[in-house]
Amino acid sequence: MIPTCYCWTSLETLATEVFKHAGVSAAKAKIVAESLVHADLRGIESHGLSRMPIYVKRIEAGLIERVVEPQLVMQEGAAALIDGKNQLGAVVGLMALEQALKLARQTGIGFVGVRHSNHFGTCSYYAERAISQGLILLVLTNAPEAMAPSGGIRPFLGTNPIAVGIPAGQEPAFLLDMATSVTARGKIVMAAKKGEAIPADWAIDQNGIPTTKPEQALLGSLLPIGGAKGYGLAMFIDLLCGLLTGAAFGPGVKSLYDNWEHPQNIGHIFLAIDIQKFLPLPLFQQNMDEYIRQVKNGPKKEGTSEILIPGEIESRKRRERLQKGIPFSLNVEDELSQLCAAYGLDLKAARIAP
Repeated sequence: MIPTCYCWTSLETLATEVFKHAGVSAAKAKIVAESLVHADLRGIESHGLSRMPIYVKRIEAGLIERVVEPQLVMQEGAAALIDGKNQLGAVVGLMALEQALKLARQTGIGFVGVRHSNHFGTCSYYAERAISQGLILLVLTNAPEAMAPSGGIRPFLGTNPIAVGIPAGQEPAFLLDMATSVTARGKIVMAAKKGEAIPADWAIDQNGIPTTKPEQALLGSLLPIGGAKGYGLAMFIDLLCGLLTGAAFGPGVKSLYDNWEHPQNIGHIFLAIDIQKFLPLPLFQQNMDEYIRQVKNGPKKEGTSEILIPGEIESRKRRERLQKGIPFSLNVEDELSQLCAAYGLDLKAARIAP
C-alpha cells in the first residue's frame, strides 16, 4: 500500500492553526509548526508532527506557557543567559539562536545558555538556520532520564543530543545531529506505537537484559552510543545544559509524556562562531568543499557505493519530500487526524492528490 503524502507547506499551515486553537499566538504557533515539519522533511518522524499531540496536551494542561515571553536575564561580552519562562521549546530555542548569532557577529563567539525551557524539536532546526547565514553552530540540550550510566540499570541521564552545523560552498554542509544514546527515545516510542521490534543493542529492560521489545525498553534504559564514551558525553552535556544554566539535570528533567505535575525545565546551550572573524567566508567555504571532496572520493570498502558526510542523507530526504510530499505512518496519521478534528480542522486538506 502506497502511503498518503502531504504537502509540507499545507502541513505547516495546518499545524499553525492547531496551535492557535490551543491558545498559542500566531507568531509562536508558526515557529513551532515550522520546527516540527522541519523534522518530517528530513525523515525524522519521531521528532516531527508526531509530537504535536503531546505538545498540545501539555499546553492545555497548563504545563507549557502560552503567553509569557522568554527573558534575556544576562548578557556580558560574548555570553548570555535566557530564562525560557516555560514557553514552547522552539520559541525559546529560536530566541537563543538569534542571540548567539548576534553575539558571534559582534565578538566572534556567542555562547548562550537557556533554562526553564521545553522539548525544542530537533537540534538541526537551529543548525540549518546558522548554516544559511554563514556561521558555525554547536547546539546541546539535556533531556528527561532515559539512559543509565555505564554499568547501571536505572536511567539517570537523558538522550542528551548534540548537533554541529558547518557551512560549505558547493558541497553539502556538515550537519551532525545525534543523540548520545544508540538511538533517540522517540524512535523507541514510535516502534511501540507501530508494534515493531527494536534492535537488541538499543536498550535494556528493568533487569539490565538487552531487549527487542520497545515497551520493555521504555520501562528499562536506553544504551549510550560507544559505551562509556557516550555516557561521558551525555554527562558533559547535562552538566553544561543543566548545572551551568540553572535548569534541571539528571532525573530532575521532567518527562514530556509521563509527568503531569511539573514543567520540564530543560536546559540548552547554543554556541555560535562567526567564521569571518577567522577567515574570509568564501575561502573557508572553498576549503570546506575541498575537504568534503577528499572525504567522499576516498577508497571505499566492498559493497559501498558512496561515502556520505553527516547530514547528507537527511538533506537528500528533504529535497525529495519538498517535491513529493511527506508520508506518515498510519498511527501518526490517525493521531493527527483526531487532533485536527478536535479543533474543526481536516488533515486531508493537506494531502497531495495521487
